Amino acid sequence: MGTHKDTVYVIAEAGVNHNGDLQRALAMIDVAAEAGADAVKFQTFVPAALVSATARKADYQQRNDPQAESQLAMLQRLTLDFDSQFLLLEHCGARGIDFLSSPFDAGSARFLLERLQLRRIKLGSGELTNAPLLWQLATTGIELILSTGMATLDEIHQALGLCCLAMDGITPHSAQECLDAFDSERLHGRVSIMHCTTDYPCPFDQVNLRAMDTLRTCFGLEVGYSDHTAGIAVSLAAVARGARIIEKHFTLDRALPGPDHAASLEPGELTDLVAGIRAVSLALGHSEKTPGSAELRNAGVARKSLVAARPIRRGEAFDQDNLTTKRPGCGLAPLYYWSLLGTVADRDYAADEPIGEPR
Repeated sequence: MGTHKDTVYVIAEAGVNHNGDLQRALAMIDVAAEAGADAVKFQTFVPAALVSATARKADYQQRNDPQAESQLAMLQRLTLDFDSQFLLLEHCGARGIDFLSSPFDAGSARFLLERLQLRRIKLGSGELTNAPLLWQLATTGIELILSTGMATLDEIHQALGLCCLAMDGITPHSAQECLDAFDSERLHGRVSIMHCTTDYPCPFDQVNLRAMDTLRTCFGLEVGYSDHTAGIAVSLAAVARGARIIEKHFTLDRALPGPDHAASLEPGELTDLVAGIRAVSLALGHSEKTPGSAELRNAGVARKSLVAARPIRRGEAFDQDNLTTKRPGCGLAPLYYWSLLGTVADRDYAADEPIGEPR
């Protein structure tokens, strides 16, 4: 994305972990800012526009939030109204952290674009195949971060092609039209794609970080990782594999009721995640294999030179008994060992004294 420069963009995903409580949501912004995250992300939706009255909870939602209720009833408990989101945006500005939100319906998308005037939208995995919503967002030309949980490569290809069509105001009439329209160059700097596994928490053996390489190769776009595993290890591994964006759920307290708390970091863990990402990013360095400045300073101490294994008299031939290698490495390099064998010392050498250049 245009604002990332050379750093990994860290999104602290508040989601619905505020449990519908504005004060908790504001406190989560404080936690994300203090942890050093680049953005804090919420979810914007009108429950009745998102799910039907008969929609059941996902298995993970029922497992993590076992109340006997419909998905609609659960979401009604977890939503924040539009007025509250103005306050969230304002508080993010005061704390110096980006405000992001994921819309789940057309009205919510319109609110984020027109009322909050966001210039970057993160779209959740479940909405990748929601063509009307994706078209609505892409037609504005804003930056999009698209999660790809549950998606096949063809579905991702279609979604990206749809974005290309939307940029020209064209509505597609077939999946093939979307596939044909995909143009990686047109989406550079405007669309990023996130590898993701849609399960909360996600088992390690279901992560498949190598899929990030496939996404990068297939689509030529910036790739990130939306992490639903426990802990921070997989996010750090994703950065090491080239993820340019990391998204991770967090909560004020993992013991709180709700569908996403169990797969979320607590405040101290979020701080550790951001610090770890910054450290890994620095450690990645560049692709050239050259000794660094610290290594050059240490080379003389850590490497060895050819030295006299015992006193050697002038005129004595060098052999395996009177030559050895020892630190420091400021004398003749051990590579000359075989060149010296059989030659004659041109002066006396004390034990451990570095041997001069061969003649």
